[in-house]
Amino acid sequence: MFGGFDYDVILRSLPILWQGMQLSLLLTGLAMSGGIVWGTLLALMRLSAFAPLSVAAGAYVNCFRSVPLILVIFWFYFLVPLALGRPVGPFYSALIAFALFEAAYYCEIIRAGIQSIPRGQVLAAEASGLTYWQAMRLVVLPQAFRNMVPILLTQGIILFQDTSLVYVVALKDFMTAASVVANRDGRLVEMYLFAALVYFLICFAGSYGVRRLQTRVAA
Repeated sequence: MFGGFDYDVILRSLPILWQGMQLSLLLTGLAMSGGIVWGTLLALMRLSAFAPLSVAAGAYVNCFRSVPLILVIFWFYFLVPLALGRPVGPFYSALIAFALFEAAYYCEIIRAGIQSIPRGQVLAAEASGLTYWQAMRLVVLPQAFRNMVPILLTQGIILFQDTSLVYVVALKDFMTAASVVANRDGRLVEMYLFAALVYFLICFAGSYGVRRLQTRVAA
């Protein structure tokens, strides 16, 4: 079956593939960081007793979770330059889209993590003189994030897989680089199998690490 398999094309294309992987990892890391920060604020807004904040955060989450990610990327690629009156570039457009889209999912993860902390700890913190926001920052969120780390990392693995969608704004991530080489050299089988293997190994290693971390957190 693999008698005509050309391994050399993979070796020759490693530099361009590595450049694409660097872009994928950079986009994943930045979008994950931005998504967690914005998702935390959204989670606190959703849990707020002030109805307008809670309703606005809920509408944001429901909106972004109801549309495909590729559509959100198109939105920001075309709308952000129009709003600013100048070009932003495909990388920053994609980064904004990923961060804001993932924030909707991180919001629900973080909200569940906050709600998993016993209410008595918040009351005890407030009884000791802390304000509600101080209690959240110093007592609740540190414990909640410790419990949420495995789920946050799992969402990060999904985000890494989703970075392959940046081809729609002409960014050369790992998958796009593999496609370019495959079409240029006419070696679709070799390049797409190699790309699948790389994604599998990275995501499998990440999932294995998350399972080990879950075991430690549970203990």
